[in-house]
Amino acid sequence: MLSNIRKGAADMTLRRITKLVVKLFLYCWCIFTVFALLWVLLSSLKTNNEFFSKTWGLFKVPQVSNYAKVLFQYNLGKGFINSIFVVTLSIIGILMVSAPAAYILARIPFPFRGALAKFIILGMGIPVQLLLVPLFFTLSKLKLIDDLWGLILVYIALSLPYNIFLIMGFFRSLPHELEEAARIDGCSMIKTFIKIILPLGQPALVTCTVFLFIDLINEFMLAYTFISSESKQTVSVGLAGLQTSMLYTGDWVALFAGLTIAIMPMAVIYIFLSRSIIEGITVGAVKG
Repeated sequence: MLSNIRKGAADMTLRRITKLVVKLFLYCWCIFTVFALLWVLLSSLKTNNEFFSKTWGLFKVPQVSNYAKVLFQYNLGKGFINSIFVVTLSIIGILMVSAPAAYILARIPFPFRGALAKFIILGMGIPVQLLLVPLFFTLSKLKLIDDLWGLILVYIALSLPYNIFLIMGFFRSLPHELEEAARIDGCSMIKTFIKIILPLGQPALVTCTVFLFIDLINEFMLAYTFISSESKQTVSVGLAGLQTSMLYTGDWVALFAGLTIAIMPMAVIYIFLSRSIIEGITVGAVKG
């Protein structure tokens, strides 16, 4: 009896120590991340002389002209507009396909439903690098190389498996009594989906939207492969070109300004929608 009590006390102490170590690591990681973001922001408002002479110091006068230079002289503003266009239409297309598909796979019984769901989810395990060549030839035949619409189609196709999986887990957590009540009231399956399931699935849809925005606006490989014109490049490709040019010009504060422009939308969206993101993930994970 005494040995069991000692063993239980030792296990509890070990769990507390483990929890403390994990918390300490997360706090340190958060502090480091915030410090790095603030350093990039402050550096983007310095002159190059201030940056090299006072790397960790503050600026005397904020150099807002660095942002104007990046947006217009280095043409990052056009890339940012292209990214917003591509990402917005891609997210709309992905949600319009993945939400109904997830609803049918999660709520509507039909033959081979489980096999079809596994087949779709299997797409999550295919590396994008293996698809570059066939995608290039497919877009070439469709005459969509160096076309933003071709990039949108690629983003939609490659993003469907994960988002169907995520939304499907949330839809499975909803009680079936909702659909039974709607059926008694005379609602069709489509009306039930639009009027009942979609409003209740808002946390999952918001989660998908935020994840898609962060993932697609940072995507580089596909945009670099399928877009060749400078006027059609996305912000990630523009930042890569800006970094390359900095090796010769040494205008590093302009690079920090470009990084800030690329980071700020994602940071703002995550700050305001973080609660919906957590709810969308945890509800589907626990009850799905």
